[in-house]
Amino acid sequence: MKVTLRLLLSVFSSASRRSRFTSVLTGRWPPSCSHVCPSPIILVSSSTQTARFLLRMSMAKRTQPKWEPPSRAETPVLKLYNSLTRQKEEFIPQAGRRVTWYSCGPTVYDASHMGHARSYISFDIMRRVLSDYFKYDVSYIMNITDIDDKIIKRARQQHLFEQYLKEGRKLPQILEDVDSVIKRLKETIQNTVDPDKKNMLDQMLSKVELAMSEVESAVKSADQNKIMSSQELLLNVAKDPLSDWLDGFLGSSVSDNSIFSSLPRFWESEYHKDMDALNVLRPHALTRVSEYVPEIVDFIQKIIEKGMAYESNGSVYFDVVKFDSQKNHHYAKLVPEAFGDEKQLQEGEGDLSGGKDKASEKRSATDFALWKKSKSGEPSWDSPWGKGRPGWHIECSVMASAILGSSIDIHTGGVDLKFPHHDNELAQSEAYFDNDNWIRYFLHSGHLTISGCKMSKSLKNFVTIQDALKKHSSRQLRFAFLLHSWKDTLDYSDNTMEIAITYEKMLNEFFLNVKDLTRNVGQQTTLDSFQKWGNKELELNQKFMEAKDAVHSCLCDNIDTAGALKTIRDLVSTCNLYLGDKTTDFSPNALLLRDIASYITSLVRTFGALPSDSSIGFPLSSTESSGFDMEETVMPYVRILAEFRDGVRTRARETKDVDILKQCDNLRDDILPNVGVRLEDREVPPARVKLVDRETLLKEREAKEKAEEAKIAEKERKKQELAQAAALKEAKRRIPPSELFLQETDKYSKFDENGLPTHDAEGKEISKGQQKKLQKLQLAQAKLYEEYVASQKSS
Repeated sequence: MKVTLRLLLSVFSSASRRSRFTSVLTGRWPPSCSHVCPSPIILVSSSTQTARFLLRMSMAKRTQPKWEPPSRAETPVLKLYNSLTRQKEEFIPQAGRRVTWYSCGPTVYDASHMGHARSYISFDIMRRVLSDYFKYDVSYIMNITDIDDKIIKRARQQHLFEQYLKEGRKLPQILEDVDSVIKRLKETIQNTVDPDKKNMLDQMLSKVELAMSEVESAVKSADQNKIMSSQELLLNVAKDPLSDWLDGFLGSSVSDNSIFSSLPRFWESEYHKDMDALNVLRPHALTRVSEYVPEIVDFIQKIIEKGMAYESNGSVYFDVVKFDSQKNHHYAKLVPEAFGDEKQLQEGEGDLSGGKDKASEKRSATDFALWKKSKSGEPSWDSPWGKGRPGWHIECSVMASAILGSSIDIHTGGVDLKFPHHDNELAQSEAYFDNDNWIRYFLHSGHLTISGCKMSKSLKNFVTIQDALKKHSSRQLRFAFLLHSWKDTLDYSDNTMEIAITYEKMLNEFFLNVKDLTRNVGQQTTLDSFQKWGNKELELNQKFMEAKDAVHSCLCDNIDTAGALKTIRDLVSTCNLYLGDKTTDFSPNALLLRDIASYITSLVRTFGALPSDSSIGFPLSSTESSGFDMEETVMPYVRILAEFRDGVRTRARETKDVDILKQCDNLRDDILPNVGVRLEDREVPPARVKLVDRETLLKEREAKEKAEEAKIAEKERKKQELAQAAALKEAKRRIPPSELFLQETDKYSKFDENGLPTHDAEGKEISKGQQKKLQKLQLAQAKLYEEYVASQKSS
């Protein structure tokens, strides 16, 4: 095939360039030459060689260029504050994405309080973040301590007090018994060193003594009704010290094991109710000490066989000195400075440990009980060492290991459990498994204080979870915890809760605004579903991306929920500014705002502040309790009513029909709030429609009414003040200038013939400077008086 060549030589400026170009076409161009043509050319050739050359050049351009991946950006990794190192450590599970987690549960002998909530809500948040945000496969195990010195003692005391009431003792005997209780209580106070405990006992003593005096007063009055009511009050006030007094000499007589099991079963049931009310996830497995006694006996036996424990007088003790002397073992890993702290060690042994008598059974004061020989008045189980019961520390080691194995990723508990409980757990478990890594990450939640004071059940300074839920919702309590670091001390106070409530309200208003804006954005995609992004949308989206990165960094940093929520608050503020744009023709992008609201909702749900099946924002309380989606069902009808009202209201404003406008306002302010609907009128319809809990709207209306009343009252007060000022001014105008100072005898004692003061109340002569000031005042009064006289003549 012939190809015609026509070379436009005019593009070359010299004969040498033309020569080189001809050489290229004929295939004679030197291979080493790198000359490049200075301008584009048009080729048409009859030369087959030229065509082949051009084909080769074209094919060379079609090969794939070398590809290089983008440089990897540094991203944060999850770090947790590990009590074993006292610093943040990168979290690395032992089995890829699977995480084993054991959490110390409650000792069930009384109502759960906010100190318990501090731990369980905090760890629930962390568990949800690891599972739902970081996508770890978490196995979460928790125990219930239902065999414990506190439980045994409380069960005996409760049983003995109930028996005491059933005996129906006469009042003289009750007074004699309570008198003995008071004497014992005074002795206890004298021997108490702890100032907080001493203060608590003093308050208890005062209440009992006051109740005693009221009984004596009632007896003197001979009023049987007063006597009965004061006696009942006395027994109620004196219940705790009286129960303890009865236990002192009757406790050993309690032998029915059912007494020691019914109490913890009741309080465990109450605990689960509290956790459900707080939206705390259930553990994957729950272990009870009473169900693991055989495993505990086997566990202890193996530690004895390894030479790390010994039997003494029917009890078994862990040999701390022997364990600590091993090369691969260390005692008191968490709190080494507490090693040998006898007070904490004794508290760890329990209220019924026997004190000095039991201490003589140990090889060393640092040794602790794995198995306790049961005394009279205590429950017991069979063992190779005789009748007894498990020690406190051994239970967690056995139950955690029975399910999670020889090395566990995470162990959690309150900070007060570090020593000796958790340090003892570590020692006995590592002795059993002969390793030094029974727990990889130890996480401890911070203390809870009440209005700055230490919270303690033993000090009678606590708030039960049920009482807290009477004042605040579970979501508000959770926000209070989310707004603080899980490992730091949290103060439960009105101020703390007000901050949480304000945060919840801020989010809720944002959700309501976005839902109102996006209500017409249906599930189906249409041509109208999308709007072009302008600079404002690009800026908002950039803030959104930055916020997501910041939240991720916060959660990687020891699960810093407080920092994450601060970022969300800033993002909501940015969205509110965007929504508040008053520029002409501005129309907010509904899809972008819905994406932001959906992200925030997802995050709040991850934190456990929302049920798992809700849409954007907070569901109505009726939806949460019944599962019925009020908004999806009711909103279409409410929307129709709101649009009809918009039309009526617009027409009434045009015609200035006051009566119809009042009816529109009445519908908005009085009728719809009673069914949980809030209408928010705007200058340009449509009105915003929001479904809100009826109680919330009624409280808002009540607050608005009170504000209006206060406004009216303030207006009336100012009106009265002005009237009083005018009356005083009018009264002053009527005073002749010569009489202006005569009534002020508390200031002046002598006056001249014109009524001008010459001496003060103490008889001292008034200075010339003061006299000049008084003269000016008298001249001003003369002018006012003249005006008054003139006005009277004209009238």
